[in-house]
Amino acid sequence: MKQIHAYPVTYRSMDISSKTLSTSPFVLPRTLPMIVLDSCYHFPGCHLPLFIFEERYRLMIDHALRTDRMFCVGVREQDDKMLPVVTAGLIRASMKNADGTSQVMLLGVNRMRITGWEQEEPFRIAQVEPLLAKEAPPEVLRELKLQALELLPLPTDDSCESMQKLRNGLEQMDEDETVCDIIAFHFLRRKSALRALLVEVCPERRYKRLIAELEKAQD
Repeated sequence: MKQIHAYPVTYRSMDISSKTLSTSPFVLPRTLPMIVLDSCYHFPGCHLPLFIFEERYRLMIDHALRTDRMFCVGVREQDDKMLPVVTAGLIRASMKNADGTSQVMLLGVNRMRITGWEQEEPFRIAQVEPLLAKEAPPEVLRELKLQALELLPLPTDDSCESMQKLRNGLEQMDEDETVCDIIAFHFLRRKSALRALLVEVCPERRYKRLIAELEKAQD
């Protein structure tokens, strides 16, 4: 099934392993294949490693690689409905093993709202549209970013260098909204907090939630 492209965006990401920054123009699809994982919240700008072993998701990966190399991670809610917000993800690397399983690295690109379903079997394909963020003053986001960075956990002896590189890379990023997502993805563990941050459309409120969670972790 050929996907129709409609939404041009520019995304900013940081490779946590190499601490390098990149900016890329991108076109988002109107539909996204979906893998459903319990309590797995993927964020824009973040790399998510996945091990694909179920047959339906092997088919999904093949479909994504044949089309635009994109899919998303859906989260099933308690009432068995899907969380209405996902992150469009781009397959940055995919290695197929001899037994048919695959190891995939998925880069989050943009929050998307689910508007319907293209198909549900053998794997879901969601109809989506970009989740538009509310405007926030750049100087406010910059100050909130600095507050969040100050609340990051102190590095241990064996993580001192990598933690400092991560912090330096986040400080250098111009996209303060993306920094919020990267910090949340890598440093928060409470699932309800991650859910709230993923669905929040206001970057300023998103940062304030993040800061509150980091302060709780310090206490």
